[in-house]
Amino acid sequence: MASPVARDTSPEPSRPSAAPPLLILGFACFAANISVRATDPMLPLIAGQFDITLHQAAWLATAYGLPYAALQLVFGPVADALGKAIVIKVCVALLALGFALCALAPGFSSLLASRALSGAVAGGIVPVAFALVGDRVAFAERQVAISRLVIAVITGQMGGAALAGGLAQFAGWRSVFAVTAALGSVIAVMAFARLKGTDEPRRHFALATAIGTYADLVRSRKALIVYGTVFCEGLFMFGLFPFVAPTLAERGQGGALTAGLCIASYALGGLIYGLTARHVIRALGPWRMMAGGGILAGLCYMIGAAPVPWLALAGLFAISGFGFYLLHNTMQVQSTELSESARGAAVASFAACYFIGQGLGPVLAGQFSAAFGFSAMFAASGVLVAVLGIVSSRLMRASSSDGGSGMTAR
Repeated sequence: MASPVARDTSPEPSRPSAAPPLLILGFACFAANISVRATDPMLPLIAGQFDITLHQAAWLATAYGLPYAALQLVFGPVADALGKAIVIKVCVALLALGFALCALAPGFSSLLASRALSGAVAGGIVPVAFALVGDRVAFAERQVAISRLVIAVITGQMGGAALAGGLAQFAGWRSVFAVTAALGSVIAVMAFARLKGTDEPRRHFALATAIGTYADLVRSRKALIVYGTVFCEGLFMFGLFPFVAPTLAERGQGGALTAGLCIASYALGGLIYGLTARHVIRALGPWRMMAGGGILAGLCYMIGAAPVPWLALAGLFAISGFGFYLLHNTMQVQSTELSESARGAAVASFAACYFIGQGLGPVLAGQFSAAFGFSAMFAASGVLVAVLGIVSSRLMRASSSDGGSGMTAR
């Protein structure tokens, strides 16, 4: 298929001959995402134990997402300077520690702090892994390689939601964090044993250089479109997730377990995308993927505003997850092309915008649902998601037609 983004005309930097170990990177991405959606289905249980409101408990999603986002702006340049492999390994080890602290948290404030630590160090894993793939995999094969990591990301989210929904209901919410801490520890050992980075390209780290890199990104029209799109993805598509459990409870359709299965179904749709990515990319191309994905996900959210059975809602979440990744994976690939000389910083900025959106989404969705109800929250999210897919597709097509190609090498 044709390249989904206008390429830099400057020579591509030399790549190490060895391909990155996608299996190990995949396990690291799995660890970083197993806790992303884990708190969503068990918010009512946490709120009940600490005697707080559901909307206060929803800050657990924000406590993970905002530090994840903010630390991207640090991890990107640091990974470019020190090496992406070492940053990934250290962050996976610290992530396992963060999960353990969540399991042992004596109160809600300490749980929030432990979630913030987990989110902060998770920020040094997935975008840095994508950037490492960008360094070592040729552009023609990069979207397929990244889609393999997306499978790991999705599997982590799906496994985390399903695990949390089932385990928390029968063994308590602390058991969920204990299990994720154990899994994170095993993956950290694997990463230190197998993930090597001695031949990575490095660039000297200087604060002025990092600031200059981000300034260049802000001046890039293509970068602003990519980052604005992914921010709105996080805001509109994921803001309602912490309220799936109370929505189902209000409809008399269960609690943590059914909510966990619904949220896991969203990731299942993404997993299907990851397994079929090569064929989907070839058949649709980037712009139809973006528009079609937004419309598909938006329609599913709008249908979910009706009091459908929870199994039907799970099916709608699966379809919307597929639609989401049609849009999101295209944006991921474009983020790897915004700067070839500072790819870590460019991809980190992408992830920062995405998780800022995810962090703010539950706060806004909570206020909206408190005022207008959960069904209205689903409907409004659906309209915004559909509009996002259409508008972002047109903007990206126009940007590429105008020859906008992101940053030049610094």
